[in-house]
Amino acid sequence: MPHSDLDFETRVFDKEYITLAERREGIVQGGRHLFDRLPAAFDGVAQIGVIGWGPQGSAQAQNLRDSLKGAVRVTVGLRAGSGSVAAARAAGFREEDKTLGEMFEVIGSSDLVILLISDAAQTALYPQVFEALRPGATLGFSHGFLLGHLADEGLGFPPDIDVIAVCPKGMGASVRALYVQGEEVNGAGINASFAVHQDVTGKATDRALGWSVAIGAPFTFQTTLESEYRSDLCGERAMLLSGVHGIVESLYRRYRDHGMTDENAFRHSTESVTGPISKIISKDGLDGLYRRLDAAGRTVFAEAYSAAYPVGFELTQEIYGEVRSGNEIRSVVLAGERLRRFPMGKIDQADMWTVGAKVRADRVEEDIPLDPFTAGVFCGVMMAQVDVLLEHGHQYSEIANESVIEAVDSLNPYMHARGVAYMVDNCSTTARLGARKWAPRFDYLLTQQAYPAVDDEQTMVDTTPFQAFEDHVIHEVLRVCAEMRPPVDIFVE
Repeated sequence: MPHSDLDFETRVFDKEYITLAERREGIVQGGRHLFDRLPAAFDGVAQIGVIGWGPQGSAQAQNLRDSLKGAVRVTVGLRAGSGSVAAARAAGFREEDKTLGEMFEVIGSSDLVILLISDAAQTALYPQVFEALRPGATLGFSHGFLLGHLADEGLGFPPDIDVIAVCPKGMGASVRALYVQGEEVNGAGINASFAVHQDVTGKATDRALGWSVAIGAPFTFQTTLESEYRSDLCGERAMLLSGVHGIVESLYRRYRDHGMTDENAFRHSTESVTGPISKIISKDGLDGLYRRLDAAGRTVFAEAYSAAYPVGFELTQEIYGEVRSGNEIRSVVLAGERLRRFPMGKIDQADMWTVGAKVRADRVEEDIPLDPFTAGVFCGVMMAQVDVLLEHGHQYSEIANESVIEAVDSLNPYMHARGVAYMVDNCSTTARLGARKWAPRFDYLLTQQAYPAVDDEQTMVDTTPFQAFEDHVIHEVLRVCAEMRPPVDIFVE
């Protein structure tokens, strides 16, 4: 599914090109100085309906409203009786001025409908959504899950509408927090990808780019809706959530078994990943992390990397295959009835996470260890995901964002502040289901295969996987992408 030849034309914004390794990709640079172009981007759009008040819905609705300043009405649509009505009102959306209403009424009265309800709700309600849409309307997503479901059912979108996507590379809380920070710090915001899946009006591209600029994206990259949901679902089941969850649990037990106290085992596993490892990768890349180590640490890193990489590659290939085949999407859809009877429990009462709460309470940032073994395992699995997405033809920008940048710039800092268990217990149902399914697989294979290979005193670890590390193309890609990093760190309340 290579699409390195993607390109787009915009009549409203200034398209630029970046070179990532040997590939050229078109981008649009955002900024508040472009807000006066938004009415032109939304030509023919009198009302934008944001459907849902979850983390993305609430953030995007407020950002759009604040950017457009009344040039286009932004209306929030919620199901009748929704418990989120009070929160939407508190944020300034009101029935009286037609900026808050029942979801299907808002869908029917909007020219651009941004559908930000849960994946399960989308798969259950899409027939009614399609029926309520105006002919010639634009339907927008921030995730391509519904496309995957429709393809699995042999269906498609109505032929008389535009279908677009804008996908922020961070959580909804970050989308709003960095937009607010952007009032004081130019360029603050969450980068996004955009896709045009269906264009019947000839205005789909500019509407997508306008949406991205309006929610505060400093840079907007191009993808396809199919590529987005494949890389996104794969990423959250690997390095963005499930993989890091399995990695730190396996390392915690390993360090404790090797004689560390519970608190130190947590510091050398979870704290090391969400703290110094993520911070260094964010600023200096994967190779910058390796160079930060001394000679002895580099040897440990190379062995841990080489032992973990095959596990990461095997599992990420399996995950990608399950996503591409539709199995992962079907498993989420099928879980709906089961979860109504047996809601998912939380993991934060387990011993490791109660230890973690104490460690975070007593944390001294400067004392968190940069553990070279932890760094090698983390980078080995991360690079395996990079290679899987490369093998399947994804854009370099998408690979960098879904494998590295979103992890170290958005999700891991949130885990550092609140805890990995908190993140797992409070993310979307789709992501939580993925974590329950795949995190134990990462934990098991690292424990059963990777670590014994390192601990076997009779043989040397085969460092063949590491031999490709220093010259890997992702380092140059990340160096270019680092120049497009927000000028401030993501704020976590």
